[in-house]
Order: sequence, then C-alpha cells, then structure tokens
Amino acid sequence: MWVSGGIPVTRRDGKPMETRNRVTLCRCGASAMKPLCDGTRKELGFTDS
Repeated sequence: MWVSGGIPVTRRDGKPMETRNRVTLCRCGASAMKPLCDGTRKELGFTDS
C-alpha cells in the first residue's frame, strides 16, 4: 500500500521513522521490515481480493 503526503510512520520498536513524502506499507503481515513492505507478498501469492 502506497502512502503519500508526509504521513508519520512508527517502526515496530515504537520509534518514529524519518518522515518521507511516500512509503510502501506491508499489507500481507509477513514483511521482515514492518511496517514497510519488503515484497514478501509476491512469494506468498498474497492478493488484496
């Protein structure tokens, strides 16, 4: 999921990430970089339907 507009994002450990104009958040729940997407959904065959 693309999020844009300088939205603040907090890491799994509770620390804030550097605010960026656009980030990709994990939707499948399997990313090793949560809350960011690392592409694991492709290996899992995750779909948003």
